[in-house]
Amino acid sequence: MSILVSEKKYDRTLLSIVMILLIIGTVMIFSSSTNISMDKYGNGTFYFRRHLIRLGLGLTAMVAAMIIDYRILKKIAAPFMIVTIILLVLTKAVYLVEGNHSPARWLYFGSFALQTSDLARFASIIYLATYIDRKRDRIKDFTYGFLPPVVITGLIMALIVIQPDFSTAAVIGLITIVMLFMGGAKISHLIATASVSVAVMIPVLMAAHYRIERIKAYFDASSNFLGTNYQVQQSLVSLGNGGVTGVGLGESLGKNLFLPAPHTDFILSIMGEEFGFIGIFLILTLFLAIFQRTIKISKECTDVFGIMLGMALSIQLIIYAFINAAVVTGVVPTTGLPIPFISFGGTNLVVNLICIGIILNISMAKRTVKHRKGARILFG
Repeated sequence: MSILVSEKKYDRTLLSIVMILLIIGTVMIFSSSTNISMDKYGNGTFYFRRHLIRLGLGLTAMVAAMIIDYRILKKIAAPFMIVTIILLVLTKAVYLVEGNHSPARWLYFGSFALQTSDLARFASIIYLATYIDRKRDRIKDFTYGFLPPVVITGLIMALIVIQPDFSTAAVIGLITIVMLFMGGAKISHLIATASVSVAVMIPVLMAAHYRIERIKAYFDASSNFLGTNYQVQQSLVSLGNGGVTGVGLGESLGKNLFLPAPHTDFILSIMGEEFGFIGIFLILTLFLAIFQRTIKISKECTDVFGIMLGMALSIQLIIYAFINAAVVTGVVPTTGLPIPFISFGGTNLVVNLICIGIILNISMAKRTVKHRKGARILFG
């Protein structure tokens, strides 16, 4: 690989879009969490103060990702994947040993909590981008090119499903299919893999009683208003109350302990109530703008690893944002996927800001690669 020195600066438009989302998220976390903070901790700013700390850590990590050459990730992709698998196993093992039957999604190091599924999502993208960059001339070979990354990500998905965190595992599976498609894998291999995955995931999905109840509630939204449907129904009430222009910042009724998780998975409902359809439309437009800027960055990058990495990191942000919007509007069954940069969270926020830092790093790079005969990247 030859490297050309570039005077190109980072994509300021992309950074500005992300900063706008972070500002909106910070304001909405303060607005949506005041009552639940007071109810749980006797302090109306408990969640807000924790968010500011995590935001500071995330921004620091983003700046570091902007400075450090993203190509270094290729060298640590395999070790990072191994460490991630160990952490996923350790997370479940700790909960089993302690006799804790709640979802095993966090690994605690003193007062610090790590959501290992978010780390696994990030590690999977880096691994797949590295693999496609190095093996893209063999990606059409099912046994020696296509199958290895499918097996590895399948293992990651299985470890996440048993936490249980079905929705994150499904997102990783979707990202895997998309990346292999962009990497030039055969459509027949992708269709076969997707078909087998669905055949496996359906019984896994039906194995948990609470998932069955969510599906039943989705198809019969008028029933069980105070049970499984309560959260979605309250979300729709909040959105309906907001109308087109909203009731105004801080004036939401849903956050007054009516809507569960008003500062996390359903924060978009509170925003819809306070800023109306216009507010939600603005948020989703900003996420589409992130995707558009990443496409532009990737088109200007001739480094295959950079193209795959940048596109995958932005695609997963889009997936999370639009699935969350679909959940709060009752379009799809309830999942536990937060909306990036807006929802209250720790690991998710930091990892997503690192992703943005990497994309900005790619935007500053200008590299050329030697093309291998028969290799191609599907990128339009």
